[in-house]
Amino acid sequence: MSSYSRAGQLAAYQSVAAHGGVAAADPHRLVLMLMDGALERIAAARGCIQSKATIEKARVVHRAVAIIDELRCSLDLDKGGPIAANLDDLYDYCCRQLLRGSVQNRVEFLDEVATLLKEIRSAWIALPSAGRELSAAAAR
Repeated sequence: MSSYSRAGQLAAYQSVAAHGGVAAADPHRLVLMLMDGALERIAAARGCIQSKATIEKARVVHRAVAIIDELRCSLDLDKGGPIAANLDDLYDYCCRQLLRGSVQNRVEFLDEVATLLKEIRSAWIALPSAGRELSAAAAR
């Protein structure tokens, strides 16, 4: 019999799968993975607020904020011009709204951030392949 619980095995599998996906991803795909990760944690935080799971809520909100901060840190404010500056401000706003929603236990703040991230994600997906190649070249 294994010394690991079923939940532990699943978590280990998910960790390996995520790390493998990151290793094989181009910069465009990495941004999508970060956005998806933030959206997953926001959805989890929403559930925690509804079920009054305070400790877990704090953990997933913290992780969502860290992921959004990673997106923010990946911006090249010098080369990105006003678009990068606007995204920087928007990511900062998203982090503040997540924390506000967590402190006040109000899902509408989390929902607002999820909506904003989904809009950014949709625009990122719609980026033409030429733009993706430029993004990849700039990241090198």
